[in-house]
Amino acid sequence: MMKLSNTVIDRLVEAAGLVRQRAHAPYSNFAVGSAILDGDGGIHLGCNVENASYGLSVCAERHAVAAAVAAGAKQLIAVAVVTETSPPTSPCGACRQVLREFGDLQVILANLEGGRTMTTVAELLPDAFGPEVLAQRGE
Repeated sequence: MMKLSNTVIDRLVEAAGLVRQRAHAPYSNFAVGSAILDGDGGIHLGCNVENASYGLSVCAERHAVAAAVAAGAKQLIAVAVVTETSPPTSPCGACRQVLREFGDLQVILANLEGGRTMTTVAELLPDAFGPEVLAQRGE
């Protein structure tokens, strides 16, 4: 796992914090911003978008993954998630599983007061189901 520089971490957190301001969260009033770093150094953004039919709401992390994939990113390195909570909030279970699809990303959890927690997808989702399980089917 590549060690992220403080500069890269700061860029990701800043980008996630800015896109958080665009969240559409009229029901929960819980805005979330996410920024994903790809293997080429690109940053892809996502914010949560709620829907009156609650189950159709989409989290910031999954929007950022979709933006990275749509942009052609092949490798995802890290994700920053910014919320207003203290301590910073970690991704929901569905987002953890979607992030796991792309490997053991570094995860930066941050809040508006400058609090940060560094972790990994593997720490957030131990013993995860991943693409390698499906690859073993035919063996």
